[in-house]
Amino acid sequence: MFKPIVQWTLGGLLSVCTLVANAQTGGDIVIGQVAPFTNIPVTEALEINQGATSYLAQLNKTGVQGRKVVLFKMDDEYNADKFVERFASAMEKRPVALISPIGSTAIKRMLDDKLLDNADVVVVNAIPGAESLRNPGHRKLFHIRAGDKQQIEKIVNHARTIGISKLSMLYQDFAMGISGEAVAQTESTRVAGLAFKSVKSAIDEKSLTQAAAELAAQSPQGILIVGAPRFSVDGVAALRKAGVTQSIFVLSYVQPGLLIKVAGLAGARGVGIAQTYPNPNGRVLPLLREFQSAMKVSFPDIKEYTPFHLEGYMSAKVVGEALLRSRDKDITGATLARSLKAMGEVDLGGFRVDFSKGNTGSSFVDIGVMNVDGRLIY
Repeated sequence: MFKPIVQWTLGGLLSVCTLVANAQTGGDIVIGQVAPFTNIPVTEALEINQGATSYLAQLNKTGVQGRKVVLFKMDDEYNADKFVERFASAMEKRPVALISPIGSTAIKRMLDDKLLDNADVVVVNAIPGAESLRNPGHRKLFHIRAGDKQQIEKIVNHARTIGISKLSMLYQDFAMGISGEAVAQTESTRVAGLAFKSVKSAIDEKSLTQAAAELAAQSPQGILIVGAPRFSVDGVAALRKAGVTQSIFVLSYVQPGLLIKVAGLAGARGVGIAQTYPNPNGRVLPLLREFQSAMKVSFPDIKEYTPFHLEGYMSAKVVGEALLRSRDKDITGATLARSLKAMGEVDLGGFRVDFSKGNTGSSFVDIGVMNVDGRLIY
């Protein structure tokens, strides 16, 4: 009986010591990014980092309570085990937040291994937004972007709006795809006059070829693909090769450049890509003008901005806004989480976020379409 009491007491003392150690009362305020900078065919992590860096350069002109906010990055190599290792290493730097981790398996491990239970840190804007990773999610996991559920519902309803009455779906045989198929199936029953069928596939070429042939035989008027970015673009290529010329829709994680590289310019043409942020190259919203100004200063050689540049900017900006609005002298993950909840609905220049009712800040979804020149038109 005595030993467990000693262990509990020691654990309690260690927890208190950790919280005290993580309290940032002076010096720089630290945030981090643990993400796949290598071993992944897309440049999401790099572009998110560039966007976040550009925002912090703006913020640090005045700082937060006279202090700078600094960003470090760690490469998890698109491997869940290495993500867990890097997460532990990241905690040694005492960040109050981690922004934009990427990958279903990495985020699932973070939740399954209860990494957030034992760390005084919040995670802002995990990618992807699969429903299985959001519900129930975690009290320290804050999502800025609309999740897969909102994106899929938007696509299903948009398909019916443009006259599609037969919609098929290609989905990847893993958590993101399976939960996405359930959402599409449910939403299709709510939309009058829409017939829905789905086909599951692994990511290998043989499986995708067979799935594409099965989908082509269904003669759908449109096809929705849900899976990892590489699965999605390979799926587009396989469907085009199978003779599918109808509308194809994918989620926001697909980069136009990768789509063109894999499916070709002709194959990419007409593909609709869900967007969870406004057009990063638009000029209407004050947010976009502010973002572009920041990018020009920090990265003058970049002439055209991607949705992930804006996503990185927004990830850092949401953290920055919460820090600026915090009334706590000691800045910790816990006080940052409290500030995110307390700040209510915030207009960030034409894009609103609100964490007061839950841990998802935005439900914004638009659909961009790839044109003949390979540009995404909103």
